[in-house]
Amino acid sequence: MTADQLASVAGIILSLCFSYIPGVRAWHDKQTPEIKRLIMAACLFVVAAGAFGLSCGGIVNYVTCDKAGAVGLVSAFISALIANQAAFLITKVKA
Repeated sequence: MTADQLASVAGIILSLCFSYIPGVRAWHDKQTPEIKRLIMAACLFVVAAGAFGLSCGGIVNYVTCDKAGAVGLVSAFISALIANQAAFLITKVKA
């Protein structure tokens, strides 16, 4: 799995969690639209940083632990944001 694929999958999974897990959904629905977007972006950043850290630690091999790997991870983070927001709009449940 490439870093872009991993990031896109993470973005979709996070979106589905915030849309369908009852406790998480109720909490997320109370937030303003700006806070919702920041929460999603922060979660995706944690996933991206985790993937970079685990790769640099030799635990997984998603990205190289160098400048090129970091630049690729930024691209993957952007892909994740796009996948996350698209999935959230498509799967959003009306209360």
